Amino acid sequence: MVKSMTGFGRGQADAMGYQVNCEIKGVNHRYFDPFIRISRRYSSLEERIKEELRKYISRGRLEINLNIEKTGESRRNIKVDKDLAIAYYKYLREIAEKLNISQEIRVIDLFRLPEVFSLEDEEEDLETVWAVLKQSVDQAVECLVDMRIKEGANLAEDIRARNRLIAEMVERLEARSPEVSREYGERLKGRIAEFMEQDLPDESRLLQEIALMAEKANVTEEIVRLKSHSQHLEELMQAQDAVGRKSDFLVQEMFREINTIASKANDLEMNRTVVDVKAELEKIREQLQNIE
Repeated sequence: MVKSMTGFGRGQADAMGYQVNCEIKGVNHRYFDPFIRISRRYSSLEERIKEELRKYISRGRLEINLNIEKTGESRRNIKVDKDLAIAYYKYLREIAEKLNISQEIRVIDLFRLPEVFSLEDEEEDLETVWAVLKQSVDQAVECLVDMRIKEGANLAEDIRARNRLIAEMVERLEARSPEVSREYGERLKGRIAEFMEQDLPDESRLLQEIALMAEKANVTEEIVRLKSHSQHLEELMQAQDAVGRKSDFLVQEMFREINTIASKANDLEMNRTVVDVKAELEKIREQLQNIE
């Protein structure tokens, strides 16, 4: 199934005391390239997020924005540094004695001193966070993939239509090719006779040389390979797996064959058709840059 690499998906999950919002934007890229924005306290979950994305996406630049909020009541613990409080108390008593002032020190006075006590949030269970986060990510990816499939179908149809035009033009090249070889031989024979300014010597040998040179101008092999590549491209556009890289390589091969035909044929009519084929191939190559 042909998929585009561009798309957008949003997901939200609210469970187990957490609300997670996920947004994913996909754009073109040669490889699988996720970029995740997530709170530092949950950064250890990044690799698990990437592995989850790999289940659905094989290529493209992905920008993932994750917002995680705690909706349930969180427990906070009081941590008291008893040794520090006792040290404060002793020093305060000593200072009071030296200054001859009241030594009355209340517990609340000690709690107001720096670092005697602190509040600590209860440590979070990352497995619980992951369970909710995964729901949000899967929902966003589902929306993203759905959009990529729809756009991919349009791209595939456009590529197939252009490929059909190329197949028709290749048929014209194939039909014209024998005539080009014959005309080439006749022109060559005439020019040699004109050059010699006399009847052709050893005509059988000359005909062999003409046939040999005409064979060099023959493009049958290139046309056969070009037709095969065109058929393969049609099959790829109907395949179920990711086909972007394969198709891109195949189009490069099609360019190589059509360029060889242009250099060997040396025929105005064929060269016009070659230009049209190359124009369609270039448009196909541009479209393939969007396909996963």
